[in-house]
Amino acid sequence: MSPNDPAGERRHEGGRREHEGGTSDRRGARKASSPLRYVLQSLAVVVVLVLVIIYTVRNTRPIYATRGTVGEELRKRAPEIAATIAPKESSEVTRLLATPRYQQEKRNFYEDLMRLKQVDSARADSIAAFAVREAYVRGISPAIIFGVMLTENAKFVSNATSNVGAVGLMQVYPKIWLTKEMTSLLGRDLSSDSTNVKYGVFILSQYFRPLLRGRSTQTDWQTALLHYNGCVRGTNTPRCHTYPTKVRTFVTNQATSICGGRGFYDCIAKPFIAGLFGEAPPDAGTK
Repeated sequence: MSPNDPAGERRHEGGRREHEGGTSDRRGARKASSPLRYVLQSLAVVVVLVLVIIYTVRNTRPIYATRGTVGEELRKRAPEIAATIAPKESSEVTRLLATPRYQQEKRNFYEDLMRLKQVDSARADSIAAFAVREAYVRGISPAIIFGVMLTENAKFVSNATSNVGAVGLMQVYPKIWLTKEMTSLLGRDLSSDSTNVKYGVFILSQYFRPLLRGRSTQTDWQTALLHYNGCVRGTNTPRCHTYPTKVRTFVTNQATSICGGRGFYDCIAKPFIAGLFGEAPPDAGTK
């Protein structure tokens, strides 16, 4: 066949087109199988990852898996501090919080707050709940908590701050009391009523019942209140020695429902929680 034969050229060109077309078809076939292979590979990776996760969960224990609350850790590592800051609430206290007596004590506190006309009913109810609950936990009479609140913050302003930095309902000093241990167990926000009451009642409990040679003793109420006010020597605040008298006056004149006819000493100084300190409770000031 002549090299210049047009028909031959057409045949060769046709063959090339067929050859190229075949190549194109084969490449197309490979492209069609690529997504499937990709999916299969991805599924295999997923299966492997799932197996690794299952193995890890079953055979690896998280670093904090066996640890308890901050309180439990503190009790384990520093039992003396924990016993002071966050004593375990006994089953007796838990039981008392569910009794009609607790509800009555709370109601008494609420009524005395409402007579002051400084807070609305909702806030009076919440403050009463916080105060009486902490009173039960710490073994402090609600009356002394009420008297200290009125002496420290008669308007019941949650974020009230004194000129020396004391904060909240019971005027707690952040610089002294917001330690790492205390904030871990009682909270940090002293402008929160619940947190402030926890701190205030804890502080009162330490001054009313200091540990002397490992035994809990009853401290004179005037001395305890002077310590709470920071008026041990009377050099920081003018006339701070009158603080106990102010608290007593508020309790006597304003805590009528809380004390229920009991005298001042009987109302504030005697434990009233059965079993908490191994003493029988005095007559409750209930109606």
